[in-house]
Amino acid sequence: MISTKGRYALRVMIDLAEQDSEKFIPLEEIATRQGISKKYLEIVLKSLVQKELIKGLRGKGGGYKLTRKPEEYTVGEILELTEGTLAVVSCLQKDCAPCERKNSCKTLPMWKKFNQLTHDFFFGITLKDLINPLEFSN
Repeated sequence: MISTKGRYALRVMIDLAEQDSEKFIPLEEIATRQGISKKYLEIVLKSLVQKELIKGLRGKGGGYKLTRKPEEYTVGEILELTEGTLAVVSCLQKDCAPCERKNSCKTLPMWKKFNQLTHDFFFGITLKDLINPLEFSN
């Protein structure tokens, strides 16, 4: 399940993608438009800044903006940053201890295929796609 943090990160990234890409957008404006508390939004924004998906500037004229064009961000990249993993089962997570049943697990091929479908789906959608939902849904 995608957490609130992951869903909010997507909303923030879409919000920033819809704004003037040259200006820093104040936290208060994002919070108001998205209906997210400033305190929680700060947590989400901090992780996005740390991973250099967005740039932050403090002080007068400060705020946040994207570091790349909307078409250069994938939903998968944003969700993995906030969720840690999109693996559908724990044995497929990166840096997971090897499963003792790996060689005899009858369901592992199914989980691998489902995991790949999930990965390909989320990494095949960009912020630009989400900005234009009518184009995306067709």
